[in-house]
Amino acid sequence: MNQIEIGTSGVCASEVSLGCMRIGGLEPSALDNLLTTALDAGINFYDHADIYGAGKCEEVFAESTKRLGIPRDQLILQSKCGIRKGYYDFSKQHILTSVDGILGRLQTDYIDYLLLHRPDALVEPEEVADAFEHLSSLGKVRHFGVSNFTPGQIDLLRSALDVPIHANQLQLSIMNTGMIDRGISANTQFPNAIDHDGGILDYCRLNRITIQPWSPFQFGFFEGVFVDHPKFPELNEVLGRIAGEYDVTKTGLAIAWIQRHPAKMQTVIGTTNPQRVREVVDACRITLSREHWYEVYRAAGNVIP
Repeated sequence: MNQIEIGTSGVCASEVSLGCMRIGGLEPSALDNLLTTALDAGINFYDHADIYGAGKCEEVFAESTKRLGIPRDQLILQSKCGIRKGYYDFSKQHILTSVDGILGRLQTDYIDYLLLHRPDALVEPEEVADAFEHLSSLGKVRHFGVSNFTPGQIDLLRSALDVPIHANQLQLSIMNTGMIDRGISANTQFPNAIDHDGGILDYCRLNRITIQPWSPFQFGFFEGVFVDHPKFPELNEVLGRIAGEYDVTKTGLAIAWIQRHPAKMQTVIGTTNPQRVREVVDACRITLSREHWYEVYRAAGNVIP
């Protein structure tokens, strides 16, 4: 498994992260098998959030690592906070309370990365800065990031912060390419030229903020998986043919397509299927040609000007 630096943190981690949103309902043996498979494949970065399973996902993860005897220093743990029922909350008190809950459920003294989960319209950057400084001084959080933020929102936050923003978790898949589309279709009247996110892809590259793509197999907003979906016959034909040329699966190719981008992203896979983990990790050994990358992009219904 290739290693990449997360932002400018100096921490090198697996270029694929295992997302833990769906592990709350797994049987202990199934979860142990999933984590063992991921670790054996070289995945050392695990993504959580305080809302996943209402906290249960963090709890069962900790229980599994204890059963398996996995040392804490072999794991890079990330969690997110800020989403509450019906609203978002970046108040200092909520951030501090959330982190204490995360640490308790994960049975650890610190997490490596804390991300603010979705932008809070009522954010007060100075209050977030106070929370981050407090958490950092106590050693509870080592590094910080955001999720689903635009460049302007990151700049607003950074105006008060004394710590860097190292990561931005954003939705990206072959069927969700908005952050790529606007660059390719720039200076045209094509719908893909509309900028929905303020040029976040280029912004993160320029500022050395690692993009962590989420839902890499999904189309729409959690509408389903596009691999082998009858709604996308052309895409799946192209994925199958190109996957065969590289001796990987279509699932693996979907990740290799993201990892081919020079932004050096860290894709978050939310699968609970150990075989799918193996397919993804196996595909990380390949580098798609420029021709194949664009062929997949066009097969997803995108137009090249």
